[in-house]
Amino acid sequence: MNGPTQAVTNQAATRNSGATAWTREEFEAQLRAKGAAYHIHHPFNVKMNAGGCSREQIRGWVANRFYYQINIPLKDAAVMSNCPDRETRRRWVLRILDHDGYGDDEGGIETWARLGDAVGLTRDELWSLEHVAPGVKFAVDAYVNFARRAPWQEAVCSSLTEIFAPQIHKDRLATWPTFYPWIEADGLTYFRSRISLAQRDVEHGLQVTLDYFKTREQQERALDILQFKLDILWSMLDAIEKAFPQ
Repeated sequence: MNGPTQAVTNQAATRNSGATAWTREEFEAQLRAKGAAYHIHHPFNVKMNAGGCSREQIRGWVANRFYYQINIPLKDAAVMSNCPDRETRRRWVLRILDHDGYGDDEGGIETWARLGDAVGLTRDELWSLEHVAPGVKFAVDAYVNFARRAPWQEAVCSSLTEIFAPQIHKDRLATWPTFYPWIEADGLTYFRSRISLAQRDVEHGLQVTLDYFKTREQQERALDILQFKLDILWSMLDAIEKAFPQ
């Protein structure tokens, strides 16, 4: 085992295995405290929500986050492929359908593509991935590979950045119409839809994490895993900020 999975394991191995485990409530509080490192605080995101980004920067962000969007179903399929529990799979598959779409529901990938339309990106540009920065690709691929190789409960834990996601979507809905009136309103559908879906997903992800990580050593490892995912999201914005300086 090497790469991101090994790095997270090595971090956890340095913890005091004899420490008293946190209660369920204390452990959840520790997980939620990780929100201080969420990419809502990244300078590029702060600038974007304050109206400071150019059209090129907005388009660059949308194009690069699209690579993340199209890989989320692959990550979720990897979680399912490692999970022997039927009931968990029955609940987790909803995440894939949320992004890929099902029946009359167009899904998150399509609503993100409509965000691309709204900011002036052609479908060919978006799907060609020509604007995706190498650092973004590396970070997203690392996340998918972690989900493929880690125990499924650890991959579930890594998804808990969704705890912090509703606020970032609400911020965009509150500020973008004022600061970026050139973006067609229909393009903001993705942000609206994810607020309620994230809440549903968090409930399940927290249940799995709180049930599985019982000892203090395991709980510390869970915090390392969540930090790994937070670093993925932060690194993506680092790469986007560098690729689209103005």
